[in-house]
Amino acid sequence: MFKSSLFRVLFALALWFVLMLGLAGGYFWHWLHTEQFVSERDRIVVVDKGLGLGQVAFKLNAQHLLRWPLVWRAYARFVQPATLKAGEYALQPYESPMSLLTLLQGGEVITYNATFAEGLTLREWRAILAAETKLEQKTHGMTPAHIAEQLGIDYPNPEGWFFPDTYRFEKGDSDLDVLRRAYQKMKAELAGQWARRQPSLPYDSAYEALIMASIVEKETGVPRERPDIAGVFVRRLHKKMRLQTDPTVIYGMGDRYQGNITRADLKKPTPYNTYTIKGLPPTPIASPGREALAAAVNPASGQALYFVAKGDGSHQFSNTLEAHNKAVRQYQFNRRADYTSRVQPQKTTDLPVKSKATSSSSHSSVDSHVMQGQ
Repeated sequence: MFKSSLFRVLFALALWFVLMLGLAGGYFWHWLHTEQFVSERDRIVVVDKGLGLGQVAFKLNAQHLLRWPLVWRAYARFVQPATLKAGEYALQPYESPMSLLTLLQGGEVITYNATFAEGLTLREWRAILAAETKLEQKTHGMTPAHIAEQLGIDYPNPEGWFFPDTYRFEKGDSDLDVLRRAYQKMKAELAGQWARRQPSLPYDSAYEALIMASIVEKETGVPRERPDIAGVFVRRLHKKMRLQTDPTVIYGMGDRYQGNITRADLKKPTPYNTYTIKGLPPTPIASPGREALAAAVNPASGQALYFVAKGDGSHQFSNTLEAHNKAVRQYQFNRRADYTSRVQPQKTTDLPVKSKATSSSSHSSVDSHVMQGQ
């Protein structure tokens, strides 16, 4: 009799427990799937690197997005286990605890874009990256040589090794991460172009082709002219003529360049002054794009050794110094009242003395540069 009564009590308690458990489970299941309004200020959720599931749950609770963080954590751990990816997440105006879990486990974080145009220097790349507040600034205070070391670039000056493009990044990424992707892409692009190069180019390595591409990139903003510009420079190298191109002078001037170059600047020796050095400068002077790389390894054929800006963005190419000087008079002297001639003889040890002419106006636009006679 006593055992029978005890059994009935225990059975009733068990039944009550199961019923309560079912009711609680149903209630929490309903809660997990019930959407609630998310205020505008709470629609960005940041999951920092290293946060555990429990920490994320209580962070959501603090943002009034989860009423029962422990229940949410238990469900996420035992029923729908998956790792949470760090980053920023954009919430919809209405979210349920389940949709929050799915979102955070899916890893669809907010991404941002940083765009780098062709012809930018490393300094300009770093300025763009520094303005991106969502990026961790790891390169702040680093020298170019330190950046090269961090990225595994075999040259102390990493100038030119970053491919111009638009790069996506997430909160938690660093400026060094973006530079690493740009470097890897430039390596791949350069290798591909180098494999398709013309024979008998005056380069000893793909790196020298990268240097040439950077000069071509800075010399013209007209895409169709890039192979012609490269052709002029390649022929001048073959003939042991100095390149005499203003963008290299400007790069060598560094902070001294304030928008104009003078006769003294053209004469002042620097490792990059192609009016005073023979051959290519020691490094690229900017980041060339795909078209400039292609032009450097597959320059246009012809006999032109000179070019002069026409004033409309394009250039007039000439085979001889006499024709070049005539083009200079046509497109520069006669069109610019403020044009100052710098025609002067220059002695060289490897070529006859020839005259030089260049514009004294501002060189803020590469299209205004004038290719010099040797």
